[in-house]
Amino acid sequence: MVRRIFWMAVGAGATVWAMNKANDAVHRLTPDSLSGTAARGALHLGDLAKQFAQDVRAGMTEREEQLREDLGLDGTAVVEPRRPRVLRGEPQYRAISAAPGSPAAALPPPSRARASTDGAGTTPQAIEKTPRRALPPRGGTNRKDH
Repeated sequence: MVRRIFWMAVGAGATVWAMNKANDAVHRLTPDSLSGTAARGALHLGDLAKQFAQDVRAGMTEREEQLREDLGLDGTAVVEPRRPRVLRGEPQYRAISAAPGSPAAALPPPSRARASTDGAGTTPQAIEKTPRRALPPRGGTNRKDH
């Protein structure tokens, strides 16, 4: 009889424990609880991002001070003012190359008309078309389907 009471008490305790775990899981998985957990996580992530930005900003300021000191830009060096550039004639323009991987990068650079050895300039319009040769007929007598 004591044995039966003991196992009945163990079963009742296990049932209470399982019901409490199930109720906790149900409360954790409700939409309100999930949204609250997501909001808390987002706030925590935002705080971490803000702290990271402050650390980066402090590191940038420290490094900038080091570079200014090393290069003498902290007011200890005497620097001559820059003279303005004077352009003579027309302004000079530089060609900008195409970005690597773009379709324009695969194009050959534009070529300029070159002077030939006889002194006359050759342009694409001045080049004569050469007649095409006739290709030999394909196939022959070595066919296997006789």
